[in-house]
Amino acid sequence: MAGIAIVLDVLRKNPSLYTGQSLHSYGLFSATAAAAAAAAAISAGTPFASRALFGIPVAHCDAGASLDEDYISRMGSATTNIFQRDSLKYITKEYNIELKPLFSAFELRAFAMTTLRSFLMFYLPLLEPHSNIEEDDDEFLQDNQEERHVDLVVPFKKSVKQIIRETTVVTTRRVLERMAVHYVSQRMAWKLLKDVPKSAVRKAGRGLPTLVYFVSVSKTTFRGHFLGVAATWLVQVGIELYRYFSSMIKEERDDVDKAERVKILGKKVSCATLRCGASLVFASIGAGLGATFFRPSAGQWIGCAAGDLAGPIIVSVCLEKVLHVDI
Repeated sequence: MAGIAIVLDVLRKNPSLYTGQSLHSYGLFSATAAAAAAAAAISAGTPFASRALFGIPVAHCDAGASLDEDYISRMGSATTNIFQRDSLKYITKEYNIELKPLFSAFELRAFAMTTLRSFLMFYLPLLEPHSNIEEDDDEFLQDNQEERHVDLVVPFKKSVKQIIRETTVVTTRRVLERMAVHYVSQRMAWKLLKDVPKSAVRKAGRGLPTLVYFVSVSKTTFRGHFLGVAATWLVQVGIELYRYFSSMIKEERDDVDKAERVKILGKKVSCATLRCGASLVFASIGAGLGATFFRPSAGQWIGCAAGDLAGPIIVSVCLEKVLHVDI
């Protein structure tokens, strides 16, 4: 107790010893004094048996009783704010994946649009006006009437085949979407199934620079359009394989003809791959341009559709003129 009294008397006479600067300067003295005070308190208030059982590190402290309620409330609010700020850093993003029905291609609206588009594709060329030529004799009139006779069965068959092909492509895409959900990460599946026009609108609301916005929309369109292009490629390759094997079964040819047919099949598969790759790349670029120079949602959709149609045509023309390759 005498040692504690001496320490308290020294601190009372020299207040500068427990200021911030002196704590750093006299850290050794403070630590020694605290250790001596703790040892004295333990030796005074704790029996010998307890000291032998628990050891020197045991100390009695009731400093918390001197803290007022305002200090405790301030410390509690500060601790709460610290935990709130730290929790914001570790918030995990939720990926909401909405799968469309597997047979969505056969719904009333989608199937009606596919049917209408297919029939217009093959019947509109038949409605082109013919040139008016002076008809002088009856023989020319008869020949002209025979030329105007149009076969409507062939366009009908082509339209039905186009309907089957488009519905097969859409159904194949739905299957690929379900495979992506089950076999890839949730983040990647969310990117592949993202609604790209809505994503373009959200990116436009962030106020990104023009070049950054263009690249971001193009990348999002590339990922969102990938499964559709992959489904188209699978259907085209499947059709070519079916034609190859059906022709091999129906007709018996020698080994030379088989080797030639294999080359033709490889060329058709390569052409389908080039067309699909060009469609994906040009659709992404067109979507970025459309969303940048026009409205984000409508511009992205129009640019993607235009690039999807123009990409295979541009690649075909370039290969025919430069490499003299007919695809």
